[in-house]
Amino acid sequence: MVEKKLKKLKEIIKAYPGTVVAFSGGVDSSLLLTIAKEVLQEKVIAVTAVSPIHPAEEIQVAKKFARKLGCSHRILYTKELANKTFVRNTRTRCYHCKRSLFAQIKKLASSYGFVVIEGTNKTDLRDYRPGIKALRTLGIHSPFITAGMTKQDIRKLARRYGIATWNKPAAACLASRIPYGITITVKNLQRVERAEHYLAKLGFSLIRVRDHHPIARLEVSQKDIKRVVNFRKKIAACLKKLGYRYICVDIEGYRTGSLNPGP
Repeated sequence: MVEKKLKKLKEIIKAYPGTVVAFSGGVDSSLLLTIAKEVLQEKVIAVTAVSPIHPAEEIQVAKKFARKLGCSHRILYTKELANKTFVRNTRTRCYHCKRSLFAQIKKLASSYGFVVIEGTNKTDLRDYRPGIKALRTLGIHSPFITAGMTKQDIRKLARRYGIATWNKPAAACLASRIPYGITITVKNLQRVERAEHYLAKLGFSLIRVRDHHPIARLEVSQKDIKRVVNFRKKIAACLKKLGYRYICVDIEGYRTGSLNPGP
């Protein structure tokens, strides 16, 4: 089944005059960029957004991957925090972010006569993703969806293509750690980034620090909850230095979109 989907994906991409790939460095966009480069050769440009809502480490991963692939790579400095609608952090925050970002990417693509593609897949459609509406409004292409690919398909193919991040946990921008209704600032974004960086150094690969300041609610995989408790003194000391007063472990563990609105 995945072979048919891969064949269809290549046919879809081959029909494009050229592509600008929205490239975060995660497994989805890494596979999409790899396939686009394989099919279209030099008619591919990767674009990575840089701003306080994106962890600095992920930017370096994206740069390294694009360089290794031999792909033209542009860095786009975005200013989400200058957008009052985004900063207010309503439930449509993601829509406003994507609308602004992809409008800029589309402008770049138009100057080359290319189309913009991005890595949303069929599995993503099950989640609350207002940003997808922005993509549709702008006419951005999502070839994984057209080819019928799921997250599982993407991981399987990424492993086959030797992409190191094939089993990397899903990532999301740092703003997703801030509960809706709480103003997004450089301060709370940096607080989350530094806390998650510290926990990653302790060996936690799947971690979200949900910023209910002065409370930090830690989401890790179920198997790592006991490890968090074992490291409680170190974690508490670090996170309190970052400005948190209370550090809590969510006993339900990590789940995507835990701050999203309910049905």
